[in-house]
Amino acid sequence: MNNLNNQVAIVTGGGTGIGRAIALALAKAGAKVTVCGRRVEPLEAVVETIKTKSGDGLAVQADISKEDDVRRAVNQTIEAFGSINIAVNNAGMGGGGHIHRHSIETWDQIMAVNLRGPFLMARVVLPLMRKQRSGHIINISSESGLEYYQGNGAYGVSKHALNALGEFIQRENQEYGIRVNTICPGMVITEMTENAARLNHQKSLQPEEIADLAMWLLTRQSNLKIGRPILIQTMENPWQ
Repeated sequence: MNNLNNQVAIVTGGGTGIGRAIALALAKAGAKVTVCGRRVEPLEAVVETIKTKSGDGLAVQADISKEDDVRRAVNQTIEAFGSINIAVNNAGMGGGGHIHRHSIETWDQIMAVNLRGPFLMARVVLPLMRKQRSGHIINISSESGLEYYQGNGAYGVSKHALNALGEFIQRENQEYGIRVNTICPGMVITEMTENAARLNHQKSLQPEEIADLAMWLLTRQSNLKIGRPILIQTMENPWQ
């Protein structure tokens, strides 16, 4: 696998779960990594882990649904490391329920984090990537962005829209050497899901497996394009 020495990455929702696993994998491959999220303690713990292994990291407390926070996270990354080569849009929130039963507040909050956040990040980093004629954006979507589960409500809609956002960004920017990949994981064991009733952990994914896929995508030859959203899941139903 190619290394990512001298590459700079920013990972949203980087304090726990999939984001943490990707941030640690990036640092292990030699990248300088900014992790951002709303809770500062997990972010600082990730950066401490990176630094104990001779890596370079930065923790930025930010709400990625807010334009000023996203711009500040990007600016602090550039101030610390000089550029941004990789952006991982991982931050997200769940939200079930039938469409007609969702409160407007819940709907807006889920859309703000799961869709507006990646849009804001792309809006800030794309001019930088276009100028340097290179860059890679990874969106962490969901199996729910490919299927239509009744009662999955705003979450499912937001992930379908995130898949479309990634495809638009890819088509609009590939002539500038920018790649975009969207990963759609099935059930992953994280602090949000580990205590779910009837969930079989042995039939579920681990965050490190999503990180492995992200790293494979990030370290391919620069002109390689990998299709539409990528589904990764186990071969067994994790709810059985």
